[in-house]
Amino acid sequence: MTNKRDYSADNIRVLEGLEPVRLRPGMYIGSTSERGLHHLVYEVVDNSIDEALAGDCDTINIKIYKDGYLEVVDNGSGIPVSKHKQTGKSTLETVLTVLHAGGKFDSKAYQFSGGLHGVGVSAVNALSEHLIAIVKRDGNIYKQEFERGKTKTELEIIGKSEETGTSIKFKPDDTIFDTVEFNYSTLEKRFMEMAFLNKGIRITLEDERTGEREEFHYEGGIRSYVEYLNRSKTPLHKDVIYFEGSQNSVYIEIALAYTDAYSENTLSFANNIHTPEGGTHLIGFRTSLTRTINAYAREKNLIKEKEENLSGDDVREGITAIISVKIENPQFEGQTKAKLGNNEAQREVDSFFSEKFGAFLEENPKIAKVIIDKALSSQRAREAARRARDLTRKRSILDNTTLPGKLADCQSNDIEETEVFIVEGDSAGGSAKTGRDRVFQAILPLRGKIMNVEKATIDRILGYEEIKAMITAFGTGFGKNFDLSKLRYGKIIIMTDADVDGAHIRTLLLTFLYRFMKPLIEHGHVFIAQPPLYGIKKGNRVVKYCYTEEELQNSLDELGRDSHKIQRYKGLGEMNDDQLWETTMNPDNRVLLRVNLDDESTSVDDVFSTLMGDKVEPRREFIERNAKYVKNIDAQA
Repeated sequence: MTNKRDYSADNIRVLEGLEPVRLRPGMYIGSTSERGLHHLVYEVVDNSIDEALAGDCDTINIKIYKDGYLEVVDNGSGIPVSKHKQTGKSTLETVLTVLHAGGKFDSKAYQFSGGLHGVGVSAVNALSEHLIAIVKRDGNIYKQEFERGKTKTELEIIGKSEETGTSIKFKPDDTIFDTVEFNYSTLEKRFMEMAFLNKGIRITLEDERTGEREEFHYEGGIRSYVEYLNRSKTPLHKDVIYFEGSQNSVYIEIALAYTDAYSENTLSFANNIHTPEGGTHLIGFRTSLTRTINAYAREKNLIKEKEENLSGDDVREGITAIISVKIENPQFEGQTKAKLGNNEAQREVDSFFSEKFGAFLEENPKIAKVIIDKALSSQRAREAARRARDLTRKRSILDNTTLPGKLADCQSNDIEETEVFIVEGDSAGGSAKTGRDRVFQAILPLRGKIMNVEKATIDRILGYEEIKAMITAFGTGFGKNFDLSKLRYGKIIIMTDADVDGAHIRTLLLTFLYRFMKPLIEHGHVFIAQPPLYGIKKGNRVVKYCYTEEELQNSLDELGRDSHKIQRYKGLGEMNDDQLWETTMNPDNRVLLRVNLDDESTSVDDVFSTLMGDKVEPRREFIERNAKYVKNIDAQA
C-alpha cells in the first residue's frame, strides 16, 4: 500500500502531571455541565467525610462566594505536609498535583473510604482556575496556591494553631465548564443526605450571593432519614425499625418503616456513595426481608398451609428503607458507581438482617401483624390485577395488536423517528391530529386529569381507561412486565396547556411514568412539549410567538407595542392546527424538554411523594421553599 500516514514516535504525546484531566475532563468527572461542576465540590467534601469516618472530623463548612470561589473547611487531621519520599515534594503538593495519590489507597489510614473516586482533589485542582489550600497541623498553619493544576507558590507557614483541619478554596475554570454558577439547591440536597448518612456530623452550607445558610446535623442518622422521607406519608407503626452492627469487617446500618403508601422507597449506599442500581447489599436485604416475613407468618399461622408465600413486591409495598454499608475495598460496577459488586456484602447483610429482624418480629407481634396485613393486602390487590390482566388479554383489549380507538397512529414503525403526543382534551387532540405529520407522529388524547397513581392500588390503576390506553399505545407493558424492546415510539411527548391545570396533568403523567414505566425516563424517551405562551399579532397575522414573559417583552420592544395586539394562549385548543404544528410539533422549529433522572439524586421519589401524597403540610413547605426558583409566574393562570 502507498500513502501511509506518517506515524512515528514523534506522534506519541506523553501527558504530564494533571494534563490528562484538563484534556479530557469528562473521563474524570463525568461531564463539564453543571453536574460535573458540582462533582468537584463532592470530591472535596468526600475527603472531609472520610476524615469523619476515621473519627477525626465532626464539622464541615461549605461556603459559596460572590466572586465564583467555593470553600470547604473541615476540622479533620489535616493533609500531611512533610516531604513525600516518592515525589520529593510536600505531601500536600503531591496530593493536589499527582493523579491517584492519597491516603485512600492505604487501609491503615482509612479503613472505610467514601471518596475513593481515583482522582479526588487533584482533579479539582486541575480543573480550577485558582486553588488555595490551607492546612492546620503540627501546631502550624500552612498555605499553598495552584493555578490550573500547576503549583503557583511554595508551601509556606502563615501562622500558628493548635487546631487541625484542611481548607480547600477553589474557583472552577470557566474555559472548561459550560457553567461555573453553583446551584445552592443541588448542593443543599447532597449535604443533607451526607449528614443523614453520618450521624452526629455537622455540615453547614452558606451562600454569600443570597445570604442563605443551612445546617445539617442528625443524631438519629438514617433513622432520621427515614422519618424525613415519610413526612408526607402515614406510618403504620410509631418508631422507625433500626439495626446497626459489624459483621465480618462489614459495617451495616439498616432503617425501615412501613407506611400506607403503595410504592416502595428503598435507598442503598456503600461507603456513603449512593448506589441507584443497588447491588449485592440491596439483594441481601431484599432476600432476607422476604424470607424472614414469610417464615414468621407461616410460624404464626398468618399464612395458611396451602396459601402461597408473599412475594418480594408484596412485602415491600409501602416500605421506606435505607441500607448503608461500609466495606473495605468496595467494588463498584460501572463508571458512575451505580451498583455495588462485593459478594461478601450480600452474604453479611442477609445474615445480619435475618437475625435482627427475625428477633424484632418475635418481640413486637403487634407491629409484625401490621406489616404482614399490609403485605397480604398487597398480595390480594396484585392477584386481582393479574386476573384483570388475564381477562383483558383474552378480550384483546391490552393486546398490542388492538390499539385504543382514540389513538391516531402514525404510518412508520421505525422508533428512531416515531413519536406519540399525549394531549390533554379532545379539542387540543383534534388540532394535533389535523396538524401533525402522519408519517411519524401519533396522537393520543386523554380525557382530563388521569388518576393519581400515588394514592391508588395496582388493581384500581389497571382498571382506569386512560392509563390502559397509554399502556396499550406504548406497547411495553408496565411494572415488572415492562419490556423496553417492545416500545412503539422513540419519543413520548407530553403536550399540555401552558397553565396550572396543564402543569398538574403533566405531573400526574410523570408520576405514572416514574412509578410504573421508569425505564422510559431512564433511557431518554420522555419529553415535554413547550407550546408558546403568547402570539404577537399584526392585524390577523401572528408575526412572533413567545415562550416566556421575558421573550414577550423583548419582542414588543423590537416590534413596537402600540401597533400589535397580544394573544395569550391559555390552551392548546385555542391554536389552529397550522399554528400548533408551526410552534410545538414541527421538529424544525419546536423546543422539547427531555425528562432526565440524575443518577446521583435520591430526592426524586421524595418529590413525588411530597407533591402527590395525602399530606398537605409537606407540600406547602415544598412550595414555600422552592417558590424563589420560579420565574415569570403568570397571574392569569
